[in-house]
Amino acid sequence: MIELNTPQGNYPVSAILFDKDGTLLQFVSLWGSWGEFFLDQFARKLEQHGLSFPEQHRASLLGTVHDAAGRITDYDRNGPLAMGTMSDLYAIASWQGYSLGLSWAEAVELVDSCRNAADAMLEQSRPVRPLPGLVPFLDACAALGIPMAVVTADETAAAENHLRWLGIRQYFTAVIGTDQVERGKPFPDMALLACGRLGVSPTEAAVIGDTNGDMRMAKAAGAAVAIGLAGGVTAGLAASAAAEGPAANSGGNGQAAASRVTAAADADAAASGSGDAHGAAGAGRCGLAADTRADGTLLPDADCIVSSYAELGVRRMVR
Repeated sequence: MIELNTPQGNYPVSAILFDKDGTLLQFVSLWGSWGEFFLDQFARKLEQHGLSFPEQHRASLLGTVHDAAGRITDYDRNGPLAMGTMSDLYAIASWQGYSLGLSWAEAVELVDSCRNAADAMLEQSRPVRPLPGLVPFLDACAALGIPMAVVTADETAAAENHLRWLGIRQYFTAVIGTDQVERGKPFPDMALLACGRLGVSPTEAAVIGDTNGDMRMAKAAGAAVAIGLAGGVTAGLAASAAAEGPAANSGGNGQAAASRVTAAADADAAASGSGDAHGAAGAGRCGLAADTRADGTLLPDADCIVSSYAELGVRRMVR
């Protein structure tokens, strides 16, 4: 057993479970580019059927926040893109198509076409970036022989690809996607399955994630500690508000979308000085100087909230 060091205190753990999107990789860089392309394809295909995608639904459909040019710059941490499964997203989009006048079969086929196009764009552009401080933290854990696993709302095959694109797949003994369990987050199924694969008790595992779905999963599984990464938590509140209002139209091809979103992530990183969007404004339950309203709203079930991996450490327990 090792000791996981946080600003809140130290926790004895035998394993660490990580969410993927927003926890291992920068969320906007990957899913912002995917979301822009998907929404653009969705709007265009609706037009081919003589239908118009309402502008006021562009942000709320997936739970994204857009700039004046329609580019995705952030996401609602309590929204479907952050917390839902891919099946959830496709059902939401299919319902939108149906509500606009398509038959359900037509809507499902249209959304599947958009999905395939967006996935192909990702495979080509691979817009993945690790969170600041992630690799040194993984190296420290690996040096101590700490078993690690990924528990993600994404599908397993896609998650495996993203981890390989980042060059970090080798750190994890198991990768658990939502397709491997009956119930996804916030239910405990993925955490319990991951602990079983690692051969540890859930009560000896730490869970690190960026949404309250991760925190609730940890609580439901009886995890030793639920740690929230809140580098963009204040932006998440802005996204929640923005999703309720109209958003501008998005455009451009898939490669351009990936480039624009990556540039936005870089701009946020430079603004924060940490390499992560709003990294300096992490939340305050661990004693950080931050917007406590933000962490209380978006990560109320976290035991500890940090702004980056630089605030976490591991060491062998002294007997």
